[in-house]
Amino acid sequence: MQLRSVAVAAVVILSLSLFPPPISAHNITHILAKHPEFSTFNHYLTLTHLAPEINNRETITVCAVDNAGMNQLLSKHLSIHTIKNVISLHILLDYFGAKKLHQITNGTALAATMFQATGSAPGSTGFVNITDLKGGKVGFGPAENHGNLPAMFVKGVEEIPYNISVIQISTMLPSAVAEAPTPEPSHMNLTSLMSAHGCKVFAETLLKSPAEKTFEDNADGGLTIFCPGDDAMKNFMTKFKNLTDDGKQSLLEYHGVPVYQSMATLKSNNGVMNTLATDGAKKYDFIVQNDGNVVTLKTKIVTAKITGTLVDEQPVAIFTIDKVLMPKELFKAAEADAPAPAPAAAPEADAESPKSAKKKKHKAPVAADTPADSPADGPTDDFADSTADDDNGGGFRYSGGTVVAGVLSMWFLFLLL
Repeated sequence: MQLRSVAVAAVVILSLSLFPPPISAHNITHILAKHPEFSTFNHYLTLTHLAPEINNRETITVCAVDNAGMNQLLSKHLSIHTIKNVISLHILLDYFGAKKLHQITNGTALAATMFQATGSAPGSTGFVNITDLKGGKVGFGPAENHGNLPAMFVKGVEEIPYNISVIQISTMLPSAVAEAPTPEPSHMNLTSLMSAHGCKVFAETLLKSPAEKTFEDNADGGLTIFCPGDDAMKNFMTKFKNLTDDGKQSLLEYHGVPVYQSMATLKSNNGVMNTLATDGAKKYDFIVQNDGNVVTLKTKIVTAKITGTLVDEQPVAIFTIDKVLMPKELFKAAEADAPAPAPAAAPEADAESPKSAKKKKHKAPVAADTPADSPADGPTDDFADSTADDDNGGGFRYSGGTVVAGVLSMWFLFLLL
């Protein structure tokens, strides 16, 4: 009987390891919908696309303001893009539950915000000062206010430790930087924005190409740009210079998509995406693949990861990526990351029989991933493989072999009994 109990316990433990429980996600819209006093704040979280960004964060604190506080902000008649900056200052990139607010180390903390994460806040203007005051009060103020704390903690609204904390503060946090007029994304100087945020080489290359006009012409109707960082572009320039003029234009346009794709959309969808370089029979597409908060762009040649967000405001989104996207229409797979040539062998090492030399000479080369290798109407093999996990809804991810081995182990334990 004791042996059977041990076996059952082992089976249970093995089952839990094979079938882990799904991780529950938070939804800020649903949380605030239960509290009508925050309906205006909730509405603008959706309108500014901040809601999906909050939902995609694993650790977050939302400092909500009631309808009266939001009306004071709206009376300033700010643009929707400026309102987003202001509300972003109320979203802290750390967990501050009601209990933690009264247990802050040394009584004060400087919390980074979603406004600071956009890169639009110079210096410390994107941080919020949180101070535990006497009498059980907790004050909040923008770091730029030099210790002035105009808002007070009112109450905790809802907490999912240590995932999301929604708290109420007494008033909107005043910030001249956040409230500064923000131009419409379609009227922004796209290359200047990219150049100022780590994509200078790509921006300067784009300015020298007809592709720059293609980007500008699509900005009003919807545009998503995937901008390689400076290090990636510098390492790629030798390959870029070897392309024809048409090839250079196509490669640059390959980094733009003629529709607006928010980060939330990219994180929730997998699939083939056409680009500004796509023209009829010319495919010039790539695969968007996500794994949790990580989004990758896969060509037949290279896989790049989205590393940051410069702009995510309809109709324009600009994301930074860690590699240059190389379309299969311009490159063979062997050109992607070709290893350095091996050093020349010594004469003695070359001495081999004519038979073995002939066999080595005719050895079939590794097949290059050229356009002819891929069916024109079907997804790439890489995509077919990568979507296997997505059929599970992004929740449980484990290999079939592991499950089979686990099940066989369970039966074996019972047979022993």
